[in-house]
Amino acid sequence: MARIGIAGAGVLGRLLAWWLARDGHDVTVFDPADGPLPPVPGRVAPAHGRPHAAGFTAAGMLSPLAELDGAEPAVARLGWRSLPLWRAIGQRLREGGAPELVRTEGSLLLAHGSDRGSAQRTLARLSAVADAPAPQPLDAAALRELEPALAPGLLAWLLPGEGQLLPRETLQALAEQADGVHWRWNTRVDAVQAGGLQLADGSGFAADLAIDTRGLGARPEVPLRGVRGEVVWLHAPGVRLHRPVRLLHPRHRVYLVPRPGDRFVIGASEIESEDRSSVSLRSALELMSAAHSVLPELAEARIDHLETNLRPARADHLPCVEHAPGLLRINGLFRHGWMIAPALVQDALAAAGWARNGESPP
Repeated sequence: MARIGIAGAGVLGRLLAWWLARDGHDVTVFDPADGPLPPVPGRVAPAHGRPHAAGFTAAGMLSPLAELDGAEPAVARLGWRSLPLWRAIGQRLREGGAPELVRTEGSLLLAHGSDRGSAQRTLARLSAVADAPAPQPLDAAALRELEPALAPGLLAWLLPGEGQLLPRETLQALAEQADGVHWRWNTRVDAVQAGGLQLADGSGFAADLAIDTRGLGARPEVPLRGVRGEVVWLHAPGVRLHRPVRLLHPRHRVYLVPRPGDRFVIGASEIESEDRSSVSLRSALELMSAAHSVLPELAEARIDHLETNLRPARADHLPCVEHAPGLLRINGLFRHGWMIAPALVQDALAAAGWARNGESPP
């Protein structure tokens, strides 16, 4: 059994803690948040107080093929490997009392007829990647059978195998079911070095393995920038959508994701700014107008809340893994955190010599 210290309790930190504790290690996690529970809706990044992990704001789309529109094939490959891993993790968490967290019934790419040219260029990029499943075109009858509430006349393609998870619920379940993990909340880590963590109060924590998953908090050790993302939550009783949809738009990659309780999440703005203030009028109008154009029944939906957060990104938008004896850093997941986390963790632990003999997550 090894003594492991993890800085950061976001997606990576909680997944690593849950995974390594099940392997029998003595794990302690440090994070400046008040506790493991999801923040109050609409208060992910409060004007006064501690910002929360980007994973709480994300829509949780598991869409490696769709992300090829703006991501490298290496990222998509991590996403494809992560899909069965998430299904296994979700099943384990459900056995421990969590709700259904992961669904992989496919996702949809949509486009208006006037955007056919833009959609075809996107599809050409997706089809050019070897070993990736091809999007399946849907005629009007097939689309209506899958998702009757969508607007008529849309161009549509099914991306089989893709899906979604529930970010807030998954983060909570990972913390609650990480048996034996020591959680040090309200504790900021100033530095992570081989063999230990330096805490903001001046004390240290010695560890056989120190893991840094602090996102933007890892600066300046990791060169990162924050990319602002904005989402809108809607409440629309009676409106039914079974799969995540992504609208192929000339200027935006807009997604619409169903949530339990007749709720929907709309994103995903991508703004080169580290401003954590409230969602702008422009973003809110563009996101909601795009969603309404493909799902007209949202006209009477009520706006639950709006959220902003910052995604940690490197210059190349690729994740980075750095390791040395007694040290492991994982960062720069950008907009792909949930999609690639399990495979990236698996590779990082293997590279650092902490693999579980090639096994999948427990």
